[in-house]
Amino acid sequence: MRVIEVTQYGGPEVLRLTERPEPEAVAGRVRVRMHAGTVNPTDLDLRQGVLAALTPDLLIPFTVGWEIAGTVLDDAEGFTAGQRVIGLYPWLAEGTGEGTNAEVVLAAPGWLTPLPDGIDWATAATIPMNSLTARQGLDLLTAQPGGTVLITGASGGVGGFAVQIAARDGLNVIAVASAGDEDYVAGLGAKQVITRGEPLPTDVDAMFDPAVTRDLSPIRTGGRYVGVRAPALTSERDIDTTVVFSAPDSAQLAELTSLRTRVADVLPIERVAEAHTRTAAGGLRGKIVLAF
Repeated sequence: MRVIEVTQYGGPEVLRLTERPEPEAVAGRVRVRMHAGTVNPTDLDLRQGVLAALTPDLLIPFTVGWEIAGTVLDDAEGFTAGQRVIGLYPWLAEGTGEGTNAEVVLAAPGWLTPLPDGIDWATAATIPMNSLTARQGLDLLTAQPGGTVLITGASGGVGGFAVQIAARDGLNVIAVASAGDEDYVAGLGAKQVITRGEPLPTDVDAMFDPAVTRDLSPIRTGGRYVGVRAPALTSERDIDTTVVFSAPDSAQLAELTSLRTRVADVLPIERVAEAHTRTAAGGLRGKIVLAF
């Protein structure tokens, strides 16, 4: 099978497309033939060695990749051969260096959920990490229906899911969007959309920060803040702050597959270096998908 290896820490040039034997079926795991994956900012961090302190036993070369979008190869663990599935691979928790940038992956059944018919592979690949990060981040806010939440980065993958989930939870959503995306974000359920760079409110109950602004000024004293990148912030105004680390949850994921998402581009895996370069440059509307 083809896999994308990180041959050493560095820039996109350290990525190499190579061949490895397909993993054999093992008890307690489901083999999935990948059809699409994505490039995440965390993949760039792993490739550059930014997270090396968290993976002291990692052997090089290794493979990155968090999303699973493919078909089951064998009848196993309650799944049937040919079944379409998506899932989140807990790369850091597994610590093996075996990510999903490979044509066949081994997944625990609790990571996977059936993919409804009608969702194409590129769209499917953008769902697991972004939607679960949004769902679990909002859960950490513990905001009650009717409360006001500010969501940054609402034009992006995590932020777009967060707007939809928060609106569905009965929250009053104020969303920060890129210029030109205001109507799109309003259509996701935001009650108010602020163009990035314009003044923000100063009295919201809670803030979810996919854009990594790390700015607590919009939050009222005693409110809550959830970020998506460590370390957690500290506050002198009794604001509770924490960071979300998304984890696989098949039940949660099953409830999120109907939400809207965007694909920035679809590239063959041979162009993975380009996908990393474009992701690092930013400004994308959605994720770049790698097609297997």
